[in-house]
Order: sequence, then structure tokens, then C-alpha cells
Amino acid sequence: MNTIITGLHVVAAFCLILTVLLQAGKGAGMGSGLGAGSNQTMFGSSGAGNFLTKLTTGIAILFMVTSLTLATFSNRSKSNSVIQEVEETVPASTSDTKEPSQ
Repeated sequence: MNTIITGLHVVAAFCLILTVLLQAGKGAGMGSGLGAGSNQTMFGSSGAGNFLTKLTTGIAILFMVTSLTLATFSNRSKSNSVIQEVEETVPASTSDTKEPSQ
């Protein structure tokens, strides 16, 4: 289960990067590099903004859900420490210490 969610998380990360990079800057059309007048015909008459915005939102939600799921799974699993067998040593109190006089 953990492997499936990790794979989905990686795919969501790459898709999120791609959809953000596909979005046009402020005031620029997606097809502006293809020639004059074609900036709204690449993704239909409404342009790419609405479609890519919804797609980015959906992928971002998927990315956040998989992140929280993986964090929950890793928190529940038993911790595997490299130094599990090392015991904490508490310094023994010495009888040589003098108490302050009153």
C-alpha cells in the first residue's frame, strides 16, 4: 500500500510541475509563440486558463492528500534506529558532593 501511494505521489509531483510550467504568464496567451491571432485557438475559444487552473487545482489536492497519507503511514510504522541496542546511561550520583552549609 505504501509503495502504491509513493508511486502516485511521485506521478502527482511530476504532473503538478508540468501543469504549472504549461500555464501562461500574466497577460500572455498559450499560443502566442505559434503566431499572431492563435492565442485562443490552442485550447478552444475560452483559452487555456480555465482548464489548466482546474487541472492544477486537482493535481495539487491529490499531491497534498498523498503527502498527508505518507506522513501518517510513516508515523505509524515502527522506528528503525541504527543504534537501538545502545542503552542510555545515567551518570551515577557521587557521595563526594558536599551540601552547602546554612
